[in-house]
Amino acid sequence: MKKDTVKIANREALIGVGLAVFHFIWWFAFAYGLGSKDISEYTYIIGLPAWFFYSCVVGFIVIAVLVTIVVKKFFVVISFDDEEKETE
Repeated sequence: MKKDTVKIANREALIGVGLAVFHFIWWFAFAYGLGSKDISEYTYIIGLPAWFFYSCVVGFIVIAVLVTIVVKKFFVVISFDDEEKETE
């Protein structure tokens, strides 16, 4: 692999790990922040407990939008065709 390809792959891997950590923090904060109350104190959104709605439904939408934006703006298409010819 070329040095640039490894550098790009490392950067994209770090971005992916960052998105995964952000998603976990989002989920954990809403699930255990709002979900740690007594059940009688829960509020409901569209029939779902607020902690579940924000951690799972909204969290999924937010992370899907973020991943789409990150992939379109920061990820690079790498062609491996040239490297296969070099190794032959």
